[in-house]
Amino acid sequence: MTMNTEDWKDAFPTSPNQDKLEKTWEKRLLENEQTASTLGLPAPLKPQPLPIPQDAAHPSRLQEKENTPQQKPSSQPHKGVSFSGRSFWSTLLLLAFVVSSVCGVMLVLKPGVSCPEVKDTAEKTALVGNLNKKAQPGIAWIKIRGVIAESNDSSPFSRNQGASAIAKSIRSAAADKNVKAIVLDINSPGGTVASVQNIYGELQKAKQQGKKIVALFRDVAASGGFYVAMAADKIVAEPGTITGSVGVIMQTSNLEGLFDKLGIKITPITSGKYKDMGSYARSMTEAEKALLQDMVSETYGQFFAAVKAGRPNVKPEDLTEYTDGRVFTGERAYKLGFIDKLGGEEEARLLAGELAGLEDPKILTQRGEGLREFFFSLGSGMDSRALAKQLESLTTPSVSYLWMN
Repeated sequence: MTMNTEDWKDAFPTSPNQDKLEKTWEKRLLENEQTASTLGLPAPLKPQPLPIPQDAAHPSRLQEKENTPQQKPSSQPHKGVSFSGRSFWSTLLLLAFVVSSVCGVMLVLKPGVSCPEVKDTAEKTALVGNLNKKAQPGIAWIKIRGVIAESNDSSPFSRNQGASAIAKSIRSAAADKNVKAIVLDINSPGGTVASVQNIYGELQKAKQQGKKIVALFRDVAASGGFYVAMAADKIVAEPGTITGSVGVIMQTSNLEGLFDKLGIKITPITSGKYKDMGSYARSMTEAEKALLQDMVSETYGQFFAAVKAGRPNVKPEDLTEYTDGRVFTGERAYKLGFIDKLGGEEEARLLAGELAGLEDPKILTQRGEGLREFFFSLGSGMDSRALAKQLESLTTPSVSYLWMN
């Protein structure tokens, strides 16, 4: 529906001021038409009547619209409206950060695909898990570092370490058809009896599956570190390596004097007279010392038997003399027959290849566990110095193949 000017004036009466303005506007329009005709210009277009909104044609609707509260514009973006460039890049960066974080966690918690073969020296490689079955035949390089013992950390985010982890690496290497030999890289003063014997037993099983084993002594390969090497076919050590310390040690603490000064008294209630044997709250009796000495002597006999079986070329008199707990150098060990060759990692690698029939043997390694070692080693130093662990080691007796210096 359209209305001309006269109809508009009838529907909506105007004030006198509005009429005056309209007349002035019409007068100027006529003057412009006359000027245009004089100059020969086209006449200006006359304004066409405008369409009248339906609400304007019905004053009641205008009144209702004025009474209706207006809604505030929504802050949410309308459909079809694109984000600004800044918002787009911010969203993209956030998405990339989330994806990279998830991938990082997956790499840490779940080992990835095996890496290709590495031609570097053994120092740059280490086997700590399942080996790549598609690789060419080579050797596995397994490291033993620090005190050999079972880890007490049961957290799923803890670093994979301890005697069980080493034993698992040996089992993985023994089950891999591409692994023809194992180099046991040892830098350890020893450890607890059961943990050392666990690794020794896994090495014996690997030999039964046809794997050749070479032990490499680093700075220290004493006591339990020396014990596990007795399962090797050949042993390589540097002339200055500290080795030996064939023996067993058991230490107990007696804090009775300290407790007396602090006014602390501990009263144990036991089912037998030997139940609190080795308690830190009192001195041991002679009978208790005899029982513990018998246990130490028995475990020493197991150690001596392993050395005798693993080093058959050592003279009996030298075997008896040098298995009394003393330490000696790698050069002395070579002269006595406790090791087979003086040298380092390259000599150990080539010797393992020679035993396995491999020329210039490659070291098989794996990715993934290296990342785990990097992340989980960040807090491992503080764990080893925790007060609770220090007290536990102080108050809990243990029998160890360990060199104490």
